[in-house]
Amino acid sequence: MPSYDYPFNERIRTLLRVEDLFAKIVHNIAAGHEYSHHCALLTLLQVLDVVDRAELKSELLQELDRQKHALNLLIGNPAIEADALQATLRDIDAASHALRAETTKLGQTLRSNEWLMSIKQRTGIPGGVCEFDVPSYHYWLGLGKERRTRDMESWLKPLIPMQQAIIIILHILRGSGATTQLVAANGAYQKMLGGVKPAQMLKIEVDDNVNCFPEVSANKYAINIRFNTLDCTQKPQRYEGDVQFSLTLCNL
Repeated sequence: MPSYDYPFNERIRTLLRVEDLFAKIVHNIAAGHEYSHHCALLTLLQVLDVVDRAELKSELLQELDRQKHALNLLIGNPAIEADALQATLRDIDAASHALRAETTKLGQTLRSNEWLMSIKQRTGIPGGVCEFDVPSYHYWLGLGKERRTRDMESWLKPLIPMQQAIIIILHILRGSGATTQLVAANGAYQKMLGGVKPAQMLKIEVDDNVNCFPEVSANKYAINIRFNTLDCTQKPQRYEGDVQFSLTLCNL
């Protein structure tokens, strides 16, 4: 079942972008081919651009501490599965410890690598890392799967604590809301938002046999969802039928 996340603020938007980039990095490293490792390295360099914010590390630590405090209040609650709760608390402790153990700015180890930064400078040019542009990079790609994998894992290692923290926070966020089954009449749905605590993200799921996708515009006051069709030759067109979908409003 296709699922779509829509963040309501820049902080959640950053976490979702890093999550997406890491998924692509891990997949391409495991694939092993030199073209896959090329994609993995370029994606890793994109992570540096996304996390190049001095406050991201402190924000992650603050959120982990806040979630730990909230979960500790649930200990002994008969409605909460005790083993799952303890497992989540252990994951939070491990992620917090690993983040605090890294004393430098997120990604600083990679930024200090002159060779990687020379490649990063070329990635802004279409085709800028061809073998005649960066022969050392072409040489590295030819060193073999084992060497490339070892190097990629060593470059990725300093960022793993950040990734683990983001995985935990997004897992808690996605599981925080109640899911409602809804119908978008003629492919459109609108909902006014209220409450003291505004949503930080919404999640939409549609059946596999529905040939459309949602586009969302939202703020703390209202949500507008329009379902569109795609034929890959023109801009998306509005889906004219009724669409059954599930909506989850998520908040940490």
